[in-house]
Amino acid sequence: MSRVEAGGGPGGLSRWVPPGAEPRLRAVVARAREQSPFWRERLAAAGVDPGLADGVESLAVLPVLRKESLGRVQAAAPPFGGLLAEPVERLARIFVSPGDIYDPQGAAADFWRFSRALEAAGFRAGDRVINCFSYHLTPAGFMFDSAARALGCVVVPAGVGQQELQVRVTAAVGATGYVGLPSYLLALLRRAADMGLSLPLRRAVVTGEPLPPALREEIASYGVAVYQAYGTADVGLIGHECGQGPGLHLNAGVIVEICDPDGRAVPMGEAGEVVVTLLDETYPLLRFGTGDLSALSGEPCPCGGPSLRLRGWLGRVGDVAKVRGIFLYPRQLEEAMATLAGVERWRAVVERDAHHRDILRIEVAGPADPLAVRQAVQAAVRLNPEVASVPADAIPADGPRFEDRRRWD
Repeated sequence: MSRVEAGGGPGGLSRWVPPGAEPRLRAVVARAREQSPFWRERLAAAGVDPGLADGVESLAVLPVLRKESLGRVQAAAPPFGGLLAEPVERLARIFVSPGDIYDPQGAAADFWRFSRALEAAGFRAGDRVINCFSYHLTPAGFMFDSAARALGCVVVPAGVGQQELQVRVTAAVGATGYVGLPSYLLALLRRAADMGLSLPLRRAVVTGEPLPPALREEIASYGVAVYQAYGTADVGLIGHECGQGPGLHLNAGVIVEICDPDGRAVPMGEAGEVVVTLLDETYPLLRFGTGDLSALSGEPCPCGGPSLRLRGWLGRVGDVAKVRGIFLYPRQLEEAMATLAGVERWRAVVERDAHHRDILRIEVAGPADPLAVRQAVQAAVRLNPEVASVPADAIPADGPRFEDRRRWD
């Protein structure tokens, strides 16, 4: 498929269809009709042509499945809400993301396809890689573990926390690669400097939060080249940096559209929601709305790669925020705060400190117990907030319950 056919020509729509995708799409849709009650009903209700005679265009009538609705869909028929097109017994693992969204891992090696991002960053067989994503319940740790192992790398499953120990281990094993949050990488590099150690790290693939230029430059000052990857727990890798040109090359395992709020692909170059169709028969996700905002670029990349590129993360649709790699939905905070006594008014604020770390602060007016507030929020969203008691007039009665005060410039 040519660049113009993929949506990258002048006046074209913002759509990426990888070469050879349409036969794979037909197989995925056929499998979804046969094995997934949810998709069978949804495809029939939308009137999607069973044979996909118009290829990808045949799916245009299918409503976008919003990420925030997955929890409700799955709760109706746990654990996967009829979305899975494979017997649960054939899965390798089941994960749960915030909002009680269950994510399957199929049996295929590198199921989420992140090895392509690592390979583009220069990871090679035999490299020692410290993996600072969590291995607990959420899939990020295993996503990058399986990707590194697919390339033949040796993985240190470090997880999150115990920074002094992680610094010593990184130095002792000679780890040259890092995967994790960019802010956490900087924290490790600074901790190593405080300990009088120079880490052997030379390259990193980061995701889970934005990577502003200032943060990238400070990490680079320690001799570490940073590459971004972009994906979700639901669909795996969507795009990655190549290091030679701006933006994120789109992955061959997904069809990507940039859509307006009505689910229609916008003209090339315009911003909109990243909507993904996953070319995988285990867990078909057709026109899945990630909630992320971006735009497509059809300009050739110096690396010569054939795919279109995302122009980076431009924010979230609506009022959802991503904090320390976790999607934070205001409704989750509202439900948590509603269970507490002594809360007269409250407001959640997200800021960044001088070390580029996200800080979630809950401001509460009234005699509520700060420890109870912290525990309720932590149970609801898996983030450990700061809690501040403030006068009632410090929180406007008609003001927003959630404020994202971070700046990415």
